[in-house]
Amino acid sequence: MKKTLAMILALVLALTSVSFAFAEDFDVEAYGVTSSELYNAQLGEFYEAYMAGRSEVTNLSLRFALMAIAEAKLMESAMYVPGSSNGGNYAIGRVAANTATSALWGNDSYRYHDVIIVNEDPVTSEQWNAMKTAWAEKAGTGTYEQWVKDYLTAEGYTFNTEYALGYSSDPKTWDVLATSRAADSEAIVNTYDGLVEYDMENVMQPALATEWSVDETGTKYTFKIREGVIWVDSQGRKVDDVTADDFVAGMNHMLDAMGGLEYLVGSDGGCGIVNAQQYIDGEISDFSQVGVKALDDYTLEYTLEQPAPYFMTMLGYGVFAPMSREYFLSQGGGFGEEYAADSETYLYGKDPDHIAYCGPYVVTNLTPENTIVFSANESYWNKDNINLQTITWKFNDGQDALKAYNDMKANVIASAGLNASALEVAKQDGYFDKYVRVSATDATSFGTFMNINRQAFANVNDGAVASTQTPEDAARTKQAMQNVHFRRAIAMGYDRAAYNAQTVGEELKLASVINSYTPGNFAQLTEDVTVAINGVDTTFAAGTYYGAIMQAQIDADKVAIKVWDPTLEGGAGASFGFDGWFNPENAKAELAIAIEELAAEGLVIDAEHPIYLDLPAYVASTTYNNRAQVIVSSIEESLGGLVKVNKTEAQTGTEWYYAGYYTDYGYEANYDLYDVSGWSPDYGDPQTYLDTFLPDYAGYMVKCTGIF
Repeated sequence: MKKTLAMILALVLALTSVSFAFAEDFDVEAYGVTSSELYNAQLGEFYEAYMAGRSEVTNLSLRFALMAIAEAKLMESAMYVPGSSNGGNYAIGRVAANTATSALWGNDSYRYHDVIIVNEDPVTSEQWNAMKTAWAEKAGTGTYEQWVKDYLTAEGYTFNTEYALGYSSDPKTWDVLATSRAADSEAIVNTYDGLVEYDMENVMQPALATEWSVDETGTKYTFKIREGVIWVDSQGRKVDDVTADDFVAGMNHMLDAMGGLEYLVGSDGGCGIVNAQQYIDGEISDFSQVGVKALDDYTLEYTLEQPAPYFMTMLGYGVFAPMSREYFLSQGGGFGEEYAADSETYLYGKDPDHIAYCGPYVVTNLTPENTIVFSANESYWNKDNINLQTITWKFNDGQDALKAYNDMKANVIASAGLNASALEVAKQDGYFDKYVRVSATDATSFGTFMNINRQAFANVNDGAVASTQTPEDAARTKQAMQNVHFRRAIAMGYDRAAYNAQTVGEELKLASVINSYTPGNFAQLTEDVTVAINGVDTTFAAGTYYGAIMQAQIDADKVAIKVWDPTLEGGAGASFGFDGWFNPENAKAELAIAIEELAAEGLVIDAEHPIYLDLPAYVASTTYNNRAQVIVSSIEESLGGLVKVNKTEAQTGTEWYYAGYYTDYGYEANYDLYDVSGWSPDYGDPQTYLDTFLPDYAGYMVKCTGIF
């Protein structure tokens, strides 16, 4: 939700008890004005290019090209330096490659009904690679699943109808419409079907919707709901028919529950369903004014405020899940003012026995911190076309570093990631060379933020993680951080591979290194597009990836960073797996420009007058402290000691998070550099990333740069 000035002023007044973190004359209104000025100066080119792309809603290829140009400007600003994604670690197991969707957004990758599991030894690394190669050739043809079964049968395998996997956190609720917690939604998604679903070849397939259409305005979507589908309880007994009204009831309940993902349907960062934002904000209370309607029992309609070409890609999220209205009411539920989740009579979602099921599985056993069993739903409309009859989650608290590996060997669970301890044992067992492979990375982007307008010099909640900078140091640092060449020097002087090695080891240090905010392969042109690159009309052919266009703009601007390597992934190209930023010589060159420009402003940087940067470090953790030390040593070495990085010590993870991650506004950011935040996509459009750098308190991540 967008923060208004009144909201900000109210928060500042509430912070008077911890005002030691700010200058005594801190003026939040003046801060907002300064934020706007700094945003325009540092991110103005990004914003102008991005809004041009965002406003293009008819030609998706043109839209993606314009957004790639905008992201190039964001990367060149060095306000945010991409670091790493999830994945890229060693793994081993009996799961066939690419038999759950690898779509980079939504919850469908946790729908396991089509996953293929073998009974015998783990699949070998050679077999894994063969499957990956075949998937790349067959994706989109509808033939990969049968090919995998035929291939593994020929390799001597038989198939298991149970998928056993480890988990580390019990769901806190079984109401998918009232949570933003991954541990909840990853479990519940196996209990219901949505309108559509991505298959293992990443093709969107009908699920509860049999067909759909969008009108000529691009704002009205109509879905025909599959007839004959029923809701059952945890005992498999019918409780209701699935109808279009279930999606209306689900949306109503989701907006009442405010579980944390409601923004996805609002106007601020979402698809903009008519009046959804007004309902969220309390401006209207009549849900019938919200743009989701059941036109009849089996016709559903969504109406948007304006075209959102990514709308269909959002439907895999729990916010669009159906819910039986009658069953919900029978469990003490209510809508609008009658919604009271804290009532003693409210039972919905409290456990798996108090939800209705219309998906492939029902929960037949839940033993907290032990086992969760999902058994095939005998009434499921597509029960004859699933590969697994049972999914069993087995709890692992992480205390035994070898438990997952040993359980995988014993076929207690199907697969396991390998930590450092397990990796060594796998090598001793002779498993490493034959069975171990590197897991795929996902679309999460973790990175380092640069604070260009620092106001807080201790945590605003309790004064921890205090800076030792003098007022003069702080003023010099702020002035330097507002120079783009200084920020680029920091970005190019930071050894991200060595940083990553502290977590995944030296062998895999580059595997999950990323070089852009939006993955370069996240979007691809479907037709030839001509756009202006620095005033020169440039044509990109159909099939060109987003990352290649981003790189073209960066190259034209002569900024020495590499965000896309066209030779990787078998020639398809990639934005991960290499460090396209770290280069001490380039860092020194950028610093030299910064020193000259800042000298003209009266700021001297030399051996006697270095710039001091504060980096919060969780010193109680060996891994995190070592990662912070890599940032310190690599920047100081790359820049010849002209920049000094201080580790401001956090004794607990909570203190570390309160230095930046738990903050709501840029003026609370207690750092000059910070590496404890990231973003993952909500839907299949670069807008899901780039919106987070919008100005005026609208962009979720821009606060990490010390503004808004």
